[in-house]
Amino acid sequence: MNYLGIEYDIKNVPVLDHEFIPFGVWMKEYLKGADRPIAVAVEREDGLISVRKSAIRGPEFAEANLRYVERLIKFSLWSIGGFKVYVCGCDDIAEQLAHTYSPEGDRWFDYQFVGDVYEKPLEIIAVSEADFPEAHESAKQIGGHMEGCRIGFDAGGSDRKVSAVIDGESVYSEEVVWFPKITEDPEYHFNEIVTAFKTAASKMPRVDAIGVSSAGTFVGNSPMVASLFIKVPRERREEVKSIYDRAGKEIGDVPLVVANDGDVTALAGFMSTGSGDILGIAMGTSEAVGYVNDEGNVLGWINELAFAPVDLSPEAMQDEWSTDFGVGCKYFSQDAVIKLAPRANIELDPELSPAEKLKVVQELANNGDEGALDIYRSIGVYLAHTLVLYSSFYEIKTLMVLGRVASGDGGDLLISECNRVLAEEYPELAAQITVKLPDEKMRRVGQSVAAASLPEL
Repeated sequence: MNYLGIEYDIKNVPVLDHEFIPFGVWMKEYLKGADRPIAVAVEREDGLISVRKSAIRGPEFAEANLRYVERLIKFSLWSIGGFKVYVCGCDDIAEQLAHTYSPEGDRWFDYQFVGDVYEKPLEIIAVSEADFPEAHESAKQIGGHMEGCRIGFDAGGSDRKVSAVIDGESVYSEEVVWFPKITEDPEYHFNEIVTAFKTAASKMPRVDAIGVSSAGTFVGNSPMVASLFIKVPRERREEVKSIYDRAGKEIGDVPLVVANDGDVTALAGFMSTGSGDILGIAMGTSEAVGYVNDEGNVLGWINELAFAPVDLSPEAMQDEWSTDFGVGCKYFSQDAVIKLAPRANIELDPELSPAEKLKVVQELANNGDEGALDIYRSIGVYLAHTLVLYSSFYEIKTLMVLGRVASGDGGDLLISECNRVLAEEYPELAAQITVKLPDEKMRRVGQSVAAASLPEL
């Protein structure tokens, strides 16, 4: 197979997506012939800087070079986060990408996202080797505090879950359907969160702390950008930024900590197994990702891989929100199931919500429908090839797959297909990474219980 003059090979092609070009696999082949050193550094809050040394090919591969560096920077921005990108060794490409990642460029969404999160404009600048910054990283401990009476709240896109937790044991849990992603008034979100908090509080003699697991990118407890609040007008953004702290005050003056739901997923895995280097992928409304290192600490990265590139195919589906093509949310979420359904000759009622469409396909899979099972086979193959990419940015020993998409017979097939392809095509990764669904111990810890452990008393 050939893309932009680079030959690559995959033996297992997704049965419903023969056009799939896995970025990580193509990247490995591209780099085999790259001999012009370059480096990319991304700066984020508090002077933290992540550095990646790489290389590009000669001028005859100009199109492939631009594609590689652009996708590398894109992946860095959405995995690590940051507002300033330093590029060394390819000034001409840096100049082109400075326009691409601008209000007038194709990646205007990325530019706007960075401005919303860091309240600084995104810059991509070419620098000399002498001016290239050094790496400065800082992992942080997260959660694991079990003592006392705690509320754990898990804000999902389709339902909200809350647990009352006493000394690490859940004494009450509930799951309630809500509609945050289609509601403009932030008071709706606030009232729903407060109701959940008060319900859990009523099941305990007191409340010592509140922990929140929520989709989004956070600075402190403030959701700077979050799909839960996608319909809230920008002029009411300040209400959203304080929403969890304000809700906590309705319960009392107790410690409250908010964390990205992907990181809480990885934390739950660490709490249940005692082992780190866990990448957690929750395949639900979107793709939520989190990571803890071998010590169970988070890296301080944003891990928003829903918007990070996965597929280089010119035929890749466009994400409606970010307007980019071939990004993770179209491969590892309910959107992936819905995208593949027509190719599996499954007609879904357009009047159904995305969650209802997913349920239809899940029921078909549970009843042995081959078309529905092909959807899950394809997602499993997507995942195996994408692990080549993810493992080049994260040290992974365990990949924990969660979320509604991974439930039922389809979820089991997804995991088995992923492991089969890893064993056949990437035996070194198969030996290094365990890909699995949560076990019973993990389920007992649970997302909301892990969230409850976030604040330190």
